Amino acid sequence: MKKQLTLLLFIFALMQTNAQEHKIAAAATDNPFFKEWNTPYQTPPFSKIKPAHYKPAFEFGIQEARKDLLNIKRNPETPTFQNTIVALDRAGEKLTRVAGVFFNILECDATDEMQEIANTVQPMLTNYSNSIYLDTALFNRVQYVYTHEYDKLSGADKMLLKNTYDAFVNQGANLPDELKEVFNTTSVKLSNLTLLFGQNALAATNAYQMHITQKKDLAGLPEAELAIAAQKAKDKGLKGYLFDLSYPSVNAIMTYADNRELRKEMFMHSCCKAYKDQFDNSETIKEILMCRNQLAQLMGYKNYAEYALHDRMAENVDRVYNLLDELAKYSLPAAEKEIASLTEFAHAHGLNGDLQRWDFAYYSEKQQKELFNLSTEDLKPYFKLENVIDGVFNLAGALYQMKFVPAHNIDVYHPDVTVYEVYRADKLMAILYLDFHPRATKRSGAWMTSFREQYINAKGEDVRPLVSLVMNFTPSTSDQPSLLTFDEVTTFLHEFGHALNGMLSEVPYQSISGTNTPRDFVELPSQLNENWATEPEFLNTFAKHYQTGESIPQKYIDQLKNMRRYLAGYSSARQLSFGYLDMMWHTTNPEKIQDIYTMERSIFDKLEVLPIVPTACMSTSFTHIFAGGYAAGYYGYKWAEMLEADAFTRFQKEGVMNQKVAEEYRNTILSKGGSIPAMEMFMNFLGREPKPDALLQKDGLK
Repeated sequence: MKKQLTLLLFIFALMQTNAQEHKIAAAATDNPFFKEWNTPYQTPPFSKIKPAHYKPAFEFGIQEARKDLLNIKRNPETPTFQNTIVALDRAGEKLTRVAGVFFNILECDATDEMQEIANTVQPMLTNYSNSIYLDTALFNRVQYVYTHEYDKLSGADKMLLKNTYDAFVNQGANLPDELKEVFNTTSVKLSNLTLLFGQNALAATNAYQMHITQKKDLAGLPEAELAIAAQKAKDKGLKGYLFDLSYPSVNAIMTYADNRELRKEMFMHSCCKAYKDQFDNSETIKEILMCRNQLAQLMGYKNYAEYALHDRMAENVDRVYNLLDELAKYSLPAAEKEIASLTEFAHAHGLNGDLQRWDFAYYSEKQQKELFNLSTEDLKPYFKLENVIDGVFNLAGALYQMKFVPAHNIDVYHPDVTVYEVYRADKLMAILYLDFHPRATKRSGAWMTSFREQYINAKGEDVRPLVSLVMNFTPSTSDQPSLLTFDEVTTFLHEFGHALNGMLSEVPYQSISGTNTPRDFVELPSQLNENWATEPEFLNTFAKHYQTGESIPQKYIDQLKNMRRYLAGYSSARQLSFGYLDMMWHTTNPEKIQDIYTMERSIFDKLEVLPIVPTACMSTSFTHIFAGGYAAGYYGYKWAEMLEADAFTRFQKEGVMNQKVAEEYRNTILSKGGSIPAMEMFMNFLGREPKPDALLQKDGLK
């Protein structure tokens, strides 16, 4: 009877599988994901991809991926590096393709329909991922290869084997069956919660608008900022000026508005997104932390931070705190002096009472102007977006012999996007997509991503990456081009550093190519690239006044270098506070977390140098750690600052445009992805382990 029941269940499952395959096949006729992409370099045919195509494409991709995994498990040959580890890295090619498109478009165009699809497919993907790592037969093959071949391999092969084995172990492969089910259920719940957190943060960002009808109420704002706000209002069918919670809008009000109440209103809305409103993320944070802690406990770690750090360059919680504490020792005293100076300046310029957070940007802009005779508005005419693009491209050409050719024949996902073919020594290195300006459906911030990673396929062909840079920069208006702030120029260089890491990758396996490196190492290329922002050899190639064509004055460049240390203590302390906050959330027992605001203040108060705003809560919109990949990893920005400041000393000593040094940097770091241990890559370039001294000296803190 038991055998008959088993047979019936098998037949039923087979019927269900066949029905699913027929359903998918029926939907395949017009779905681009079911076809070969006969496009330039197999780039996504964005104009043909509709939201309705994603769910069946995910279902088909998962189905095909499971077949790949079944073939690996059923291989009668003895497990080897090629037939098991490499096969796993290549499995699920169709699923990788659809996921690479969907999740990147979701970040750039999070319509209600796209978010609904994400809510549907995210659990499917988490279940699929868990089915790999919790599969005993697959793990047995991986473990056999790890035991018998690890010491015989080297380079990228050895790293891929180590990463694969570690991934299985740290995703529950060694757990007993009953705990594997707990792991699966918890991780599915966690993926849904992180998705919800990001959706709430975006919704809260879009929920507020400041509509000003009278120009006199916006005294202090430059004409360029007013023109942008007027265009926003016009686009919404409104008269006057419209501001929202995108960075350019917030920055305009906070930096220039003479009306203090207006600055306060903008701050009070921007500082408490998704906190005590209809999109409140407070309970979502608690649930996320509960799930993360449960996963860490299942894997035998004391807390989630220890779990997350096991494969990072920092290695453990103590080393993270050692760096944060060392930097805080110098940053906090400097920050206190800076704020005392700024407060004195503000009082001399009409401020009554304490310097509040909504006063900080306003008076620091004015103090900076007085100290250095240079303001944000003085610089913007020299940073026309198109010229900055040329400058960044030419820098890559001078250092790494790269060439960027406009590709008008490649499809884009939005009219704002431009595309380039990227070459080095006549070899195609990448396709680069650039997406610069805010949209209501685009998440805030700036990031680099890939629609496809670089790797060597089964035919031995070098598949080049499809790299994308997404920003939220100051847009153009009807009578003025997009003029960037110096901070936006620096951000562009930062994200382009990530892009270099992706475009110059020369690694055989996609899971360790490009930016697939430890979280606290991945920011090294991006932050190192920022250093050229104040170098004359870079600025003089493109920074010309958009109206007169005059090159940026040398006195401005000199002052830019001096300004790098302006409020360096405050900026460092603020960044450190985010790192401490992240570590607190991921080392605290979640059962002891009661009030999100109180817990946040317990960290921020230690490095606070401005009056506390009782309603301000940053955690509820801290997407980096609650909806992104930086959980127990936000310290990585300061860690990478230490690395880049140290590494850049070679360029400073041997020449910032020295092609020999740049070539060594490309060979030892940029082209290696995660194929070599991070510390080894760093030492190959600099010849020793990193130290924080160069960072402290760069910021003028030591």
